Amino acid sequence: MPPTAIYSRKSKFTGKGESTANQIDLCREYIRLHSGGEAARTALIFEDEGFSGGNLNRPAFQQMLSAARNHEISSIVVYRLDRISRNISDFSTLIEELSRLNVAFISIKEQFDTGTPMGRAMMYIASVFSQLERETIAERIRDNMHELAKTGRWLGGNTPTGYCSESVQTVTVDGKSRKACKLRLIPEEAELVKKIFALYAETDSLSKTEAELRRQNIKTKTCRDFTRFAVKNILQNPVYLIADQEAYQYFTENEAELCSSPADFDSTHGILAYNRTDQEKGRATVYLPVNEWIVTVGQHEGLIPGREWVKVQASLEQNRSKSYRKPRSNQALLTGLLFCSCGSRMYPKVSKRLNKEDQPLYTYICKRKEHSQGSQCAQKNVSGNRLDAAVLEEIKGLTEDKAAFVEQLEKSKSFYSGDHTGYDERLAALRKECADVETKLTALVDSLAELDSAAAKNQVAKRIDELSGQQETLQARITELEGLTAQNELSTEEFDMLVQMLSSFRTTIDLLSVEEKRAAIRTVVQKVVWDGDAAHVVLFGAEGDVDYTAIPDLLQPGEDSK
Repeated sequence: MPPTAIYSRKSKFTGKGESTANQIDLCREYIRLHSGGEAARTALIFEDEGFSGGNLNRPAFQQMLSAARNHEISSIVVYRLDRISRNISDFSTLIEELSRLNVAFISIKEQFDTGTPMGRAMMYIASVFSQLERETIAERIRDNMHELAKTGRWLGGNTPTGYCSESVQTVTVDGKSRKACKLRLIPEEAELVKKIFALYAETDSLSKTEAELRRQNIKTKTCRDFTRFAVKNILQNPVYLIADQEAYQYFTENEAELCSSPADFDSTHGILAYNRTDQEKGRATVYLPVNEWIVTVGQHEGLIPGREWVKVQASLEQNRSKSYRKPRSNQALLTGLLFCSCGSRMYPKVSKRLNKEDQPLYTYICKRKEHSQGSQCAQKNVSGNRLDAAVLEEIKGLTEDKAAFVEQLEKSKSFYSGDHTGYDERLAALRKECADVETKLTALVDSLAELDSAAAKNQVAKRIDELSGQQETLQARITELEGLTAQNELSTEEFDMLVQMLSSFRTTIDLLSVEEKRAAIRTVVQKVVWDGDAAHVVLFGAEGDVDYTAIPDLLQPGEDSK
């Protein structure tokens, strides 16, 4: 009989009360009392820490559901009903599916067991109250947002470029003194924000604005290169908007919830908008429409006049609607493995032209070169069709010497079969080092606003540049290792199948799909580096930057200077 599954969830890590560890212990004790010590010992644990019960989009929960569908578990035990879900629709759909799969569901706190009709009925009733509680909490949070919006306070978090947070003391109606935060202007950063708005107004393009900032070597608040996304975040942020009549009209027409009167729009202060985003762990931030914002006039000084800010929003929306392109079929094989010698990744850009085999021609382009429009990297592009074919030929050549080929496969087998000990230790060390550098950088950036001496500022800025370069190097290495470990993991069976496939690689290559060719390449190739004249293939087992296999003559005809 398949084992029992224990599921635990908590929205935030506290280590107290109903922590995931406590939930697991209680569930295990329940199983021991009802099914014996062996069942408790062999129970499978699925644990989600830091995930909301509002939906089922949680990694451990999805793994458990997959196990149920594969008939790998016989029952699911939870400490309390709302650990699974606070949404009635999600919960009822789940219970129905588990019933079809003959997987029992047991909640020990409410003593519900889907093995009985009464248990199922009571479980649905409890689920209704669970959703009611969730919606009540959400309504209470929104009410709090309204109250906070009336104060114009800065609630904390990463301060936007152009401002720092400062503590101010206020006296309440009952005479008590309380501390609050507000945004204070940083003149140097404020000029950068104005420059970004001016560049976008001039170019009407995020990419051109990004490229010009990179060309002038202008960095973000955290001393990194600007990306088009960083530019867009600044352009869309209402914190820079001067609270004038154009701003009032914009929010009124877009039906935002205004917590300030028309008289508060004094053409001096800036805007604070609450409820702009929907953030949930495990997925990208969703930006909500203006009619869901809660808007107030803040205590900080605004930077961008309403007429200019509103015009930029209209341009961004228009460009967004025009930016959709029907995706072309991507035949590139080295995406994720190919790096420019400058350290940046290279990605394929598909053209409308076809080669002799009627396949689309594509070129690998350095990401840094593309984003800076050549100001930060001038490396030549490389023909994607030629490079992919050349790498496949290299693998064909490896298969000629069976003994050497098997030895090469053994170098990568432990990695691909899931033994990532070496990589995991290196990743953990790199992440810790990168986090330490990030902490130092944040402290130095915050201290700049407090310094009065020009000499001291120059000294701090120099140190920031050093740490920024160090952080960029660390992050590049982390990204590379994460790509090797997280994206390409294969089970032992899958790896053995690839070995069998590669043994007849020379004769079967033309019959393989694009996905199979990609998998074959990743079995033996660790990464490929393009230096403008030749590609260097690094096989698994290579030490550092040695043991390259160079492939020359890969430039696209007529594109050697691009």
